[in-house]
Amino acid sequence: MSSFRRDFITKPIFSWARGVLPSMSDTEREALEAGDVWWDADLFAGNPDWSKLLNQAPAVLTAEETAFLNGAVDELCVMLDDWKINWEWRDLPPEVWDFIKQKKFFGMIIPKEHGGLGFSPYAHSEVVRKLSSRSLAAAVTVMVPNSLGPGELLMRFGTKEQQARWLPRLADGRDIPCFGLTSPEAGSDAASMIDSGVICKGNFEGKEVLGLRLNWHKRYITLGPVATLLGLAFKAYDPDHLAGNVDELGITVALIPTDLPGVSIGHRHLPAMQVFQNGPNWGKDVFIPMDYIVGGQERLGQGWKMLMTALAAGRGISLPSLSAAGAAYAARTTGAYARIREQFGISISKFEGIEEPLARIAGTAYLLDGARRLTCAALNEGRHPAVISGIMKLQATERMRIAIDDAMDIHGGKAVIDGPQNYLGSLYRSVPVGITVEGANILTRNLIVFGQGAIRAHPYLLLEMNALGEQDRAKGLDAFDDAFWKHVGHSVVTLFRAFGRSWTGGMFAPAPDAGDATRFYRQLSRYSSAFALCADMALLTLGGALKRKEMLSARFGDILSELYLLSAALKRWQDEGRQAADFAALEWCMASGFRTIESRFAEILANLPNRFVAVILKLVVQPFGARVLGPSDRVVHECAQLVLEPSAARDRLTPDLSHVDDDRGVARLEKAFLLVTGAEEISKRMRAAHLHDWQEAVKRGVITQAEGEQFKAAHEAVAKVIEVDDFAPEALSPIYKKPNVRQFFQELGEQRAAS
Repeated sequence: MSSFRRDFITKPIFSWARGVLPSMSDTEREALEAGDVWWDADLFAGNPDWSKLLNQAPAVLTAEETAFLNGAVDELCVMLDDWKINWEWRDLPPEVWDFIKQKKFFGMIIPKEHGGLGFSPYAHSEVVRKLSSRSLAAAVTVMVPNSLGPGELLMRFGTKEQQARWLPRLADGRDIPCFGLTSPEAGSDAASMIDSGVICKGNFEGKEVLGLRLNWHKRYITLGPVATLLGLAFKAYDPDHLAGNVDELGITVALIPTDLPGVSIGHRHLPAMQVFQNGPNWGKDVFIPMDYIVGGQERLGQGWKMLMTALAAGRGISLPSLSAAGAAYAARTTGAYARIREQFGISISKFEGIEEPLARIAGTAYLLDGARRLTCAALNEGRHPAVISGIMKLQATERMRIAIDDAMDIHGGKAVIDGPQNYLGSLYRSVPVGITVEGANILTRNLIVFGQGAIRAHPYLLLEMNALGEQDRAKGLDAFDDAFWKHVGHSVVTLFRAFGRSWTGGMFAPAPDAGDATRFYRQLSRYSSAFALCADMALLTLGGALKRKEMLSARFGDILSELYLLSAALKRWQDEGRQAADFAALEWCMASGFRTIESRFAEILANLPNRFVAVILKLVVQPFGARVLGPSDRVVHECAQLVLEPSAARDRLTPDLSHVDDDRGVARLEKAFLLVTGAEEISKRMRAAHLHDWQEAVKRGVITQAEGEQFKAAHEAVAKVIEVDDFAPEALSPIYKKPNVRQFFQELGEQRAAS
């Protein structure tokens, strides 16, 4: 029976599919094969196993990691003056660079046997998170050597000799690393790079050896201006067949000491007024021996796969950590500012127009940190979830942008006027950097999340594609027959599953017993089955053309992203003990996410080219249309309240940020927040008596002398927070120091005074 099916039913389908399947480049295949799948595969299958998610061990710190976070990291935070770093020094001061090296911040991920700290991905994430809330320049400086770079690549792919030589030097800061991938000709499309390495014989350290002669031009390279060891991606060529029989070997990765002849380090870039070290570099006829290739000569041409594998982990840590910290920082500062700032005689936090963006900031902070922790838990176990890392980088940086915009709107002029007292300006300016680096978000959303996820996370699609690409036609047909009919069975089951869950509103969809959150699991089970069905139908009707339907792909990617992020929020709720006080944040996340999911389904069904299939799918998965409108006014109000009063809930929402008592910026804000909330009852009695002068209130017996002084302290603290910086003209520009310019403005002042 199976041979009859294969020969008379499957074979024509196999032949047709081989003819229409678009060719896949080596770089595309290597990107697809990089990393692995995890919870994304459950979501793509349409029937997530919630016990798998809830049984996932949460990410935790070891005692040593906790001590480092509360010791060296806090010490470093005290040393950082973000205003001076950005506007006076334009760099980290020498003592900070020395401290970073001395305490092995550059070697957090390097194993102890090579002189590093041997920390977990979660510890790496926590360090970046805390530093980000104090100084972005310091956070980026620390995160880059511990993310995609020479250290990560050496640990995964380096030879033992390379590891023994370079890792100890990277761990203790004797070498500062950077990685050169982006070039003027090739940004997101790294395969277009023209940087080259030609295999030849040359003299190196007095001996003739086999090696490569390199020529390159890279830009946007973080730590490039100060790096002593450059990780370099280039295309390797072997025209004389000195290493084999292939002329073009493909993308290769090598280590380049920056003091080699022919290496040129350019001046610094200034990325959105952020002063972390970043700049271009060049190489002209730079000769390196074969053992400078990461992994040795046998790794020639394997660089792209190596980079994608390393990126699968790195993208899930650094920028998501910075973004989660940014959202939490915005929640803590904006909640405090809204609480103490008054307009029209009342706190602006009482206005519903303020509550809405404030709830959005708080909900985003809850969501992103839940996703960060869940992703780190997977990374701690040695997983390299490529699709999830892409989701995290994309969604974390985009949502941070929204949270920071909201924070700026609520702060108004306080956040617009720059100076030492402005605790939001630097974060606001940095947002485009996170959006752009490690893969542009537009590309990631439109091509990668669903494009890569559909192949990697789908239970059968990659098996079918591999079978279609098999050189041995008979072997390929057998493999395709097995995978194809399993796929058909899966699709039929998914069709009925999606139909039943959609028409019942998910009422009977599987869910764990999670108290008040049980209904949210049911809805995610419902949406997961609908997503799996719609994705299958889009792939069936569009085939390889779906790759070019970027707007459709982006919408599918948005749904997959929401499914993952909302799963992470539920996991956080569970891991934190189902805190009733935090439920409003969870509820806000779910309502907002469900609205996005339903909107994207409606957009997909309205734009799917095969209209017959679109109509059938609408009847199956969205028979009553997109009905979720987002968080109710009650949920918005309750979520906003989480950051408006000192509480354990506020601390859980904004944990592990840097708190430096320097009587500036955030320190002043926190002090005023505590004083204002502590004096709330005093203020109420004075308002009820229609009094504004605390001394008069004391005279009339409305409040006591001690209460009056408490009210006064709160009032003065608020005034210090609200004030903004101003500068003498000569402090802002050197032109004012020129005698003729100074005389001009003096005369102008005299004319104004006379008039």
